[in-house]
Amino acid sequence: MNYSIGEFAALGRVSVRMLRHYDAIGLLVPASIVARSGYRRYAIEQLPLLLRIVELRDLGVGLGRIADLARADEPDEALREVLRERRAELEASVAEDRARLERIERRLRRLNGEIMPRIAYRSIEPVTVYAVHGRAPGGGPENVGPVIGPLIDRLDDALLAAGRPLIEPGIFWYEPGDDHLTVYTSYIAEPEPAVGEGYEIVELPGVAEAATLIHLGDTTSIGESWASLMEQVLADGYRIDGPTREVYLVADGHEPGPDWVTELQAPVTRVTGRV
Repeated sequence: MNYSIGEFAALGRVSVRMLRHYDAIGLLVPASIVARSGYRRYAIEQLPLLLRIVELRDLGVGLGRIADLARADEPDEALREVLRERRAELEASVAEDRARLERIERRLRRLNGEIMPRIAYRSIEPVTVYAVHGRAPGGGPENVGPVIGPLIDRLDDALLAAGRPLIEPGIFWYEPGDDHLTVYTSYIAEPEPAVGEGYEIVELPGVAEAATLIHLGDTTSIGESWASLMEQVLADGYRIDGPTREVYLVADGHEPGPDWVTELQAPVTRVTGRV
């Protein structure tokens, strides 16, 4: 039995326009086309495919992936794979949304005065470190994150190959350029630093006055802590005056975890005329 395009669209609970689109992209072509009128006709055997397309589109599966499924030699196993992939995508999306909700809640609590960032102003002693650096296209975890991991591995390998110890805490700092951000990772050097291949010896200068804030937990929300620090610095009549640093006081391994403790450090100078 054949159906007109309108009848077939009604069976699948889709629009005629959508059926024409599926035809145009080769996903679901009519069983036949009447020569004189050009009317599309669909076979009852095509209904399972239409119902599957509708189901998967409702679940957010892309048309390209559905087309792959329609061509699969083992459709049931291919469907299982598509559903597993979509489940993983949705789980990741839910986790991201949950993290955003938590950030919104914390922001609302700050606006209501329920929580206040504990900013401390103090001097920072100079320190000698073993460091490597790389370039990120900009700030933010989406730009810096992909650079950090390879830098840490590179520094670890270079220091171990040179027989140098990995003395914590690790110190990261960031130097802005015109169109990029230079990212440094480092470990504390011994009292008598040793030159070696694959790393450099850097003298981090002391800072007369820095705004500091302790960030608890992994680095997914560290941008929020940096924003809190900078907002408070401005409110207190200071300006940021030099590269910022992250000092990983407690960091078990290289995978950020809930037990990590990071001190954010920003050199500051009081704005003239403000008290």
